[in-house]
Amino acid sequence: MIAIDTNVLLHYLLWDDKTQAAKADKLINGSTPVLITDVVLAETLWTLKGKKYKLHKTAMIDVLNSLFEEPNICFEDGQTMWRALNDYRQAKPVKVGNKKKEADFPDALIANKAKFYAMGKGEVLNGVYTFDRAAQVIPGTAGP
Repeated sequence: MIAIDTNVLLHYLLWDDKTQAAKADKLINGSTPVLITDVVLAETLWTLKGKKYKLHKTAMIDVLNSLFEEPNICFEDGQTMWRALNDYRQAKPVKVGNKKKEADFPDALIANKAKFYAMGKGEVLNGVYTFDRAAQVIPGTAGP
């Protein structure tokens, strides 16, 4: 198994630099399983949503689904990642001031990783607290 960093995954997804994208493609489609950690996935999605690429929610979901379909890619915790994707997909925008705001995938990942961790410790998670009103639509989250 190998693991890749955010920049390798971004070049693979974007093909914005042919030389680096070809190297990333060779790694991801090689004979060795490729680990994408939670941090790498969160950074990648944050970058894709940011000022330069401005991907909207539907496109972000498509990116996540395409990564799940890659036979050589594995995730740090695929089941938790899948649950986070489903929560993110179902999250509705909320009105914050005069704007509508949506929860981000990392919000859903944070909530689901906390649930997974608590369950592994035999604990009941009584909530993930956040000031982000959009994130509070993710199941298990609440405002302080």
